[in-house]
Amino acid sequence: MVIAAVNPKKKTMKMVSVPRDTYTSIANTPNGFKTKINAAPYYGVKAGVGPMTNTVLTLENYLNTPIKYYVKVNFNGFIDVTDSLGGVDVDVPFDFNIRLFYKYYNFKKGPAHLNGHEALAYVRMRKSDPRGDAGRNERQREVIQSLMKQSMSFNSIGKMDDILKAVGKNVSHNMKLSEMLELQSIYRSIPKKNMETLNFKGYDSNKNPQGLWYHYISDSERLRVSLELRKTLNLPLQTLDGKPYEEEIPEKPGSSSSEKSSSTTPQQPNSSTPATGNSTSSP
Repeated sequence: MVIAAVNPKKKTMKMVSVPRDTYTSIANTPNGFKTKINAAPYYGVKAGVGPMTNTVLTLENYLNTPIKYYVKVNFNGFIDVTDSLGGVDVDVPFDFNIRLFYKYYNFKKGPAHLNGHEALAYVRMRKSDPRGDAGRNERQREVIQSLMKQSMSFNSIGKMDDILKAVGKNVSHNMKLSEMLELQSIYRSIPKKNMETLNFKGYDSNKNPQGLWYHYISDSERLRVSLELRKTLNLPLQTLDGKPYEEEIPEKPGSSSSEKSSSTTPQQPNSSTPATGNSTSSP
């Protein structure tokens, strides 16, 4: 899940990836049931509010930041969008191989132009990345930004509509075509130096009664990123529970020692609601 905060007046944008295994309260569940954030769509269907509505609500609550627009793209849609835009340019950080859908892909360090299938393999790889999810998240943001740059060449509603028709049911969103073109124009006006990537500092652990792997991010880290997003959007600075925040925005943890010191015992899942393997996975 990638969130982009865009300020059209200041011509700034900040992006942050939320790992799919992030442990948090899910919207529209009894007592704010806690599990992987990737389960939000499943519980949205279960509650009758819809998968994307529940995902947006869960992310809004997690970062105390309003989300106006969303785009959901599945694997086939990602491939189609990339191919519709003529491929995507990336800078491969290191040599690696990956097997995806019964086919092997080989990547060599350096600039590369990828088609849809190659791009999907590029953003899906995690096990061979020394940074794990953090490295994969960075590659996902790289590809998204490159695709956005590619889309700048489409200046008419007709061409944008052609792309949407090509991807069909593989993409869902809540934007009108006029809003898409407006966002496209805004993005085009933002200089690269005003685009910033925010990164969470978290850790993985299965030290909970169910033995399930979660990604834990501290409240202080959530607050830091929340404040950065709210500042970009010219919103009043607030704590995670919506109270006025009067202090300076905390700095990003920069050393391995600070990261280790923040890796305290994780909060356990809500013991009042039993968690099972199925409940932590979205369809």
